Amino acid sequence: VPAKTYDTGAYHEPGAIGILFKIVHAFLYLVQPNTFPQGKQINYFCLKYRFVTDVVSSPENVVLTLQAIYYEIGFIVSAALGLLFILLLPLVGLCFCMCRCCDNCGGEMHQRQKKNADCQRSCFATFLFVASLIIRQVVGVLCAYAANQHLTNQVRGAKKLVNSNFKDLKVFLNDTPAQIDYLVSQYNTTKDKALSDLNSKYFYLKGVSNVETKEALENVSVSVEVLQEGTERLHANLTDVKMHLSNTLNDSACNAAQAASTCNIIRNSLAQLNINANFSGLPSVSSQLAKINDVLKIDLSSLVQKVSFNDTPDLVVNQTRNILSDIKSVLESIGSNITTFTRALPVQKILADLMVYLTQSEAYVQDYFPLVEQYDFYRWLGCLILCCMLVLILVFYYLGLLCGTCGFDKHASPTTRGCISNTGGNFLMAGVGFSFLFSWVLMIVVVLTFVTGGNVEKLVCEPFEDKNLFKVLDTPYLLNKHWKNYLAGIIFKNPNVNLTFEKVYSDCKENKGIYTSLHLEHLFNINELLNISMYTEDVALKIEHIQINLSKIILLDEIGKENLLNFSSSGIDGIDFSAYLTEINKSVTKVDLLSFANDLEARADQLPKGALENALKGHANNIRMIHNQQVVPLEQAMSTLNQSIRLLKRTSSELMVKVKNVISAVNAAQNLINNNASQVIVQETKKYMDTIIGYFEQYTEWVKESISMEVAACKPIANVIDTAVDIFLCSYIADSVNTFWFGLGGSSMFLIPAIIFAVKLSKYYRRMDTEDVYDDTENGNNGYHKEHLYGMHNPVFT
Repeated sequence: VPAKTYDTGAYHEPGAIGILFKIVHAFLYLVQPNTFPQGKQINYFCLKYRFVTDVVSSPENVVLTLQAIYYEIGFIVSAALGLLFILLLPLVGLCFCMCRCCDNCGGEMHQRQKKNADCQRSCFATFLFVASLIIRQVVGVLCAYAANQHLTNQVRGAKKLVNSNFKDLKVFLNDTPAQIDYLVSQYNTTKDKALSDLNSKYFYLKGVSNVETKEALENVSVSVEVLQEGTERLHANLTDVKMHLSNTLNDSACNAAQAASTCNIIRNSLAQLNINANFSGLPSVSSQLAKINDVLKIDLSSLVQKVSFNDTPDLVVNQTRNILSDIKSVLESIGSNITTFTRALPVQKILADLMVYLTQSEAYVQDYFPLVEQYDFYRWLGCLILCCMLVLILVFYYLGLLCGTCGFDKHASPTTRGCISNTGGNFLMAGVGFSFLFSWVLMIVVVLTFVTGGNVEKLVCEPFEDKNLFKVLDTPYLLNKHWKNYLAGIIFKNPNVNLTFEKVYSDCKENKGIYTSLHLEHLFNINELLNISMYTEDVALKIEHIQINLSKIILLDEIGKENLLNFSSSGIDGIDFSAYLTEINKSVTKVDLLSFANDLEARADQLPKGALENALKGHANNIRMIHNQQVVPLEQAMSTLNQSIRLLKRTSSELMVKVKNVISAVNAAQNLINNNASQVIVQETKKYMDTIIGYFEQYTEWVKESISMEVAACKPIANVIDTAVDIFLCSYIADSVNTFWFGLGGSSMFLIPAIIFAVKLSKYYRRMDTEDVYDDTENGNNGYHKEHLYGMHNPVFT
């Protein structure tokens, strides 16, 4: 079935910020470790709250409230702590300010000198720096800003993903009619194949292959003649070569000491130049060939075809003409019913309405998407302002640490500290003041986003990932108190059909057809439409009553039988095959002429240069030419003779048995035709009809499988759900919002130790109005001057 590929990849990879998302998920698990309520629990909660109308203090409502509190206990406790932060921190800040205005709580501009003052100052500075660093980098401003920017970036890129989903849905709607038309059109291919087989002639008979035997005998006769002539000519040439070689070796040059031994070796090998196989004594096969030619004068195959089978198909066709027409009418009726059924389905109307709705929805999204981007900009700006509040506090803390550390002079007394050090202390106190001013605002945002984003993650995103959310939606009587299965009630108006959100989503996720996913067999059942048996019952009944008369058919008359017997007695079995095979297995010559020529040439090279060497090399070339021109053709003729003899040997060993078997089979077939023709024709017609019907059974199974798995594959629907819930709601919004409150909340919590350390540290940087003064060691006054000695008021001792 033609299928289109969809562009939407319903998967989101957050990138580097995904590490923060995982940390937030782990934190939420600590806050809310309870498992998601199962279907029965959800059903119990919702049904009881919907139908119990007793007073609030009724036992059922009390139990339900306690169960809900237990499930949400983590969020409730965390939100309560946040509310305490919102209420107490501004109140503490107000009390702290009033206390300092009364020269208490560190507001008195006097510092007592202590021996470990440097150690305390260093510790306070370090703790404040660490707290500020955590606020800024680890769980603070950078985390919140990254989440804020990530959400904005995803919103800006969401338009492409939305357009991709709309495009896939349009492809889904546009391709479905074409896929249905393709399934219907393939019926014609099946029907044409069936009609082609119905119109063909399928009766035939294989006769005995006596032509092959004749060809084998002819090959034997010709090959023997070729071999006899060739060996005679080869014998004469080899004799001539031996004579010339002998004359050459009788030359006086062979008497020399250097050539005598070589010439003797060559002279002794001349006896090998002779033929080895003798075909002149082989028996002739001309008499057997003559008998085969007499048999072949009567064409057995044409005789059988003329007598019987040329008329058989016409007889059967004429007497079963009505049956064939009935089968053809069945094929036509099936095709017309399929076409009528597909046209009766309101597919085009439904798809047209869906396309209109889809176009309107796309236009609506395109019109309002700029507004969404505009509101997202306002959100981004608001979150940026919140981050800037923290940044402002951090700036004061860092400036205070920088100025205080750089401007601090350990040799200066508290009343004589420099301007830079004093400015550092003032920056720290400014940071404390802004912390009290902004902290409650930040915590309000944290609590609201925490309760909202955390519950979305735990109640929507996680259940959606493990499909528990669909189990909730599939809870009987949850969405409608009268319907067991809500989705089935909406689609089929029959809530008892087992159609669930989880099954539909899973099937679409696997890209199965909409017919299987939505169980559309409850609207129209293709099994009833494609039930071939309902069309073939009448035809099968007519086949049972077929009466065929083939008594006039004679398969093989007496002439044909006599011809077969003459063929079996042609004398092939009397051929002396062993004599032929004995000569065939011999080589043409006693020695390989090429090897002999090469050896002769090698020995000629051992002789002194001269006429004798040249003459011997000339004889070697002559021997090679004899091998190529005479020995090679003889070897080919021997190969042909070998094949033909072996074929005749195999044929002769079984010829009589085969002929008798053929005559027996023909007699049995004649008896079957005369006595059981109708029964055989009925059985064969049934088998043939089963074959024809088998084509359509394959077609129907293919159609069912295609409609179930390929036609209107609903992957785009699952992609839309994944895009809306998993990507937009969870990955884009929930993860970003949760990471934002995680960073903002962590920063707000670390403001408390930062306030404490900043207040403590500012005493060591700011210029004091009064100070403690140490006595000289020789005065023995425990390190302090008496006030009456210096005429100054000492607030420590008064």
